[in-house]
Amino acid sequence: MTEAATLLQQEPVIRLGFFAGTLALMLLLESLFPRRKRRLPRLERWPGNFGIAMLNTFIVRLAFPVALVGFAAGLEAGGQGLLNQLELPAPITIALALIMLDLVIWAQHVLFHRFPVLWRFHSMHHMDLDIDATSGTRFHPIEILISVLIKFAAIRALGPPAVAVLWFEVILNAAATFNHANLKLPVALDHLLRIMIVTPDMHRIHHSMRPAETHSNFGFNLSIWDRLFGTYVAEPEAGHKDMDIGLPDFQDNEMVQRIDRMLAAPFGPHFRPGPESQDRNQDR
Repeated sequence: MTEAATLLQQEPVIRLGFFAGTLALMLLLESLFPRRKRRLPRLERWPGNFGIAMLNTFIVRLAFPVALVGFAAGLEAGGQGLLNQLELPAPITIALALIMLDLVIWAQHVLFHRFPVLWRFHSMHHMDLDIDATSGTRFHPIEILISVLIKFAAIRALGPPAVAVLWFEVILNAAATFNHANLKLPVALDHLLRIMIVTPDMHRIHHSMRPAETHSNFGFNLSIWDRLFGTYVAEPEAGHKDMDIGLPDFQDNEMVQRIDRMLAAPFGPHFRPGPESQDRNQDR
């Protein structure tokens, strides 16, 4: 059996194993070392967040029978894509692929904030009234489908090795679980980690109710992109313990936690058309 065939066969098990392990670890750590006091009990939030995650998994498998890893393997076999044209050592090719794909996800995140039609669906992620490791699983199915299409396009252009795509997906899921965790890290460790990766304190600012903070810190894994493109905010104005989480128009618990209402929220009559409609004068 070829390496690509083995990856295709083991891909679901590898991804699920790393995701479940990382999630369990973060849920344990944040219960021992919480950063913020919870606004809502876990049992009021977790069913909706986990339910959305399971629904998204089913939809993606149904809509895209060919996984991203399999698509990359086909391109690799045919020598298609930028990286397949370069005669570079395998470790360098894999490293470049991971970095490039991370930049794509950062840019995708920015687009979901910049364009009102995309923000409608991404905002479901921001409606969560608390932020913890389960928040990293909370995305509208339409956003997930658009994201998968963007990944397919990026893989087609870049031609990354199949193994790089697999590890990128593993790293992305683990990073989203880690940086959404309600986890209090020592200040020195947080500052050290931020040199390379997005920490919980760094990403939590992105879930602030203040528009200038909501539209900052877009990274999921590498922290360099926000620093490089001027979207980095080091600390929330109100501090991590007192900052308000969520969106101003969605502060009703039932509205933002029931799966049916979560799915319908982007189409509701009270939905603001986009991030630009928020009053930014308060931040000037």
